[in-house]
Amino acid sequence: VQLQASGGGLVQAGGSLRLSCAASGSISRINVMGWYRQAPGKQRELVASIYNGGSTNYVDSVKGRFTCSRDSAKNTMYLQMNSLKPEDTAVYYCNAKTSVTGYWGQGTQVTVSS
Repeated sequence: VQLQASGGGLVQAGGSLRLSCAASGSISRINVMGWYRQAPGKQRELVASIYNGGSTNYVDSVKGRFTCSRDSAKNTMYLQMNSLKPEDTAVYYCNAKTSVTGYWGQGTQVTVSS
């Protein structure tokens, strides 16, 4: 499985961004996909995840602001981020898990200015 993330950038507080993660390869083996982020000096944390059935989970700090979705026809996962805050600044990574292992995409930088 190969993952290609895109969509990061610089935005003012209160603004929005949409991240995309295009998957290729053995996509049928994927059970769950997710977005992680890592801010400078902090551990990588799970932000949102979406299962094959469409159910989603979010870390408390983004609930009500971020929406994770998948377009199966395009083999792409999205993270719509609204009402962005400076504390959302981080490198965002997409992840896909099969029953055997996990895969990472390259990170995309999100910077929210105050």
